[in-house]
Amino acid sequence: MNISSNLTLELFDQPFLLEKRIDLLLAIKEHGSISKAAKAVPMSYKTAWDAIDSMNNLSAKALVSKETGGKGGGGTALTSYGESIINTYLLLKEEQKRFMEKLNELTNIDTGTFKTIGRLAMQISARNQIIGRVDKIVSNEVNANIIIVPKSDHELFANITYDALQSLDIKKDDEVIAIFNSNNILLSTSSDIAISARNKIKGIIKDITKNSTNSEVTIDISENETITSIITTGAVKNLRLEVGKAVYAYIKSNDIMVGK
Repeated sequence: MNISSNLTLELFDQPFLLEKRIDLLLAIKEHGSISKAAKAVPMSYKTAWDAIDSMNNLSAKALVSKETGGKGGGGTALTSYGESIINTYLLLKEEQKRFMEKLNELTNIDTGTFKTIGRLAMQISARNQIIGRVDKIVSNEVNANIIIVPKSDHELFANITYDALQSLDIKKDDEVIAIFNSNNILLSTSSDIAISARNKIKGIIKDITKNSTNSEVTIDISENETITSIITTGAVKNLRLEVGKAVYAYIKSNDIMVGK
């Protein structure tokens, strides 16, 4: 019996770089195409894009960029930051391999006793997780209003309890993560509607996945930052939503959680 372990890097207690994601990044570097890279890993085209969107959203800089033009009509490529992340990961992987080999040499599980220590981890189901910087905090004895500025420069307004502010020790200029459910994003093609939602974000529809009842709408809010909304398929039809169309996402400040 041998001891083994996979290497996963986390940001804000969320998986950021897993071995499968590294395989995807290496495949993008080799093929210059998201569809070819997805087949090489393998994973579905949508899963590949979801992984890229997640990495780009959580990272301080984009790991993958879209290229336009050229003989092949464009594609995808690693940024210089993405290249350096891969190189760092591979070095860590090599060190982990040496450590595990040494650990196996020093440990004899077959003749000894050991306990399995379970790690309790909470998996957050919220689809949208965006990294940003705290620009301003206004608080009283009950609530705290926080303004978060992500890479897209769209201001996000979050309302949390004062106790949560103190517990997380959130201060101005801290790096935090804004977390909100896709079901809490309302969409409109108009920038002027009567609604109490504090947050209004303009973007371009990147993808729409439909079923008979609901639809998942993915929106580019900057070059390498996306959010996802779940609305009814009827609403998609009524609003005449389609890929490439400009849309406004509305989110209530109470629906944005803040992690650190």
